[in-house]
Amino acid sequence: MAPIPGSGLAKGLAVTLRTMTKKSHTAQYPDAQPDLPPRTRGVIGLFEENCTVCMLCARECPDWCIYIDSHKETIPAAAPGGRERSRNVLDRFAIDFALCMYCGICIEVCPFDALFWSPEFEYAETDIHELTHERDKLREWMWTVPEPPALDPGAEEPKEIAAARKAAEKLAATQAAEAAEADRAPGADRAAGPGTPPAAPGTGEPQPPTEGGTA
Repeated sequence: MAPIPGSGLAKGLAVTLRTMTKKSHTAQYPDAQPDLPPRTRGVIGLFEENCTVCMLCARECPDWCIYIDSHKETIPAAAPGGRERSRNVLDRFAIDFALCMYCGICIEVCPFDALFWSPEFEYAETDIHELTHERDKLREWMWTVPEPPALDPGAEEPKEIAAARKAAEKLAATQAAEAAEADRAPGADRAAGPGTPPAAPGTGEPQPPTEGGTA
């Protein structure tokens, strides 16, 4: 059956009329800020304390938009006769967001968790050259990074937390053993007072007085 002439126009006008009668849901930005998902790729934040200047992020970046400068410092030996060590000190960490394609490879390859996604997106500039942001600005964006989601209740305990918990338990057991050893020391009986009878061997309880006098 051949279509009725003008039916397509009538359907289009019907959609227009239905839309005109509905209330719009336009968000009045910037007065009303958008509710962004927690994994929004807005901008990259830098946690400078974790950066070891390994250069992995700059080498793996497909756009070569990460610029890093550093120098080496010598650390004196911790003990006499020890060896001096050298470490890399970060001088510059900048990202050119005019080139960045927000692939997230730099964040994925960072072995020390120094780079994070932030949902911050209000960093437009009138000059394209000002889209190269230095480490001070990247550090400011670090504090806008949302907290990680809670672990699943049935998930395996993270290795870092397990290692810290075992170390704390071992330290507590060592301190308890030292305290028990101090209680069994010979000086513990004298510290109890001149009128206190000595403890019975192996029990820690005071000995009862004998029939002929005090113990």
